[in-house]
Amino acid sequence: MKTAIVPAQITTVEDRIAGNLTLQQMILLIAPVFIDFAVYAVFPMPMRLLLYKVVIMVLFSSICLSLAIRIRGKLLIHWLVTLVRYNVRPRYFIYNKNDDYMRYVETPSQETASETVQPAAANVVIREELELSERVRLEELALNPAANLSFKLRRKGGLNVSVTEVE
Repeated sequence: MKTAIVPAQITTVEDRIAGNLTLQQMILLIAPVFIDFAVYAVFPMPMRLLLYKVVIMVLFSSICLSLAIRIRGKLLIHWLVTLVRYNVRPRYFIYNKNDDYMRYVETPSQETASETVQPAAANVVIREELELSERVRLEELALNPAANLSFKLRRKGGLNVSVTEVE
């Protein structure tokens, strides 16, 4: 008995609406009719055929008709979108660990500003600004050769600082 592999999903085949035209091609071919009528009816001196209206109609119609052409199995509009995306993409990528772009920064609202935030762990101290006496004490600890000062990086960019005084 002969076996054949049946593909689960075929996404590359486009549905043909009329003849060899797809839905996108039909929209690109019908759109100029409606746009040209809007130009004819709405632009100054409505319902009169004037030279500038004809130029706009012919220009828009020729653009839509040329975008409906297939080149190597793809519509010309898809090729143009690919080309524009390629030319608009960034050329240089600069990695900066300290960049705030796309980081979630929690800003306290007026309701929560009066509440105090409790740290997750008991040994973690979060302070915005230290007083002068605390700064002097910390500087003395950092300069003391008997003190054991260690820095450990956490997984998400945090920094644990511990001072153990050896006597």
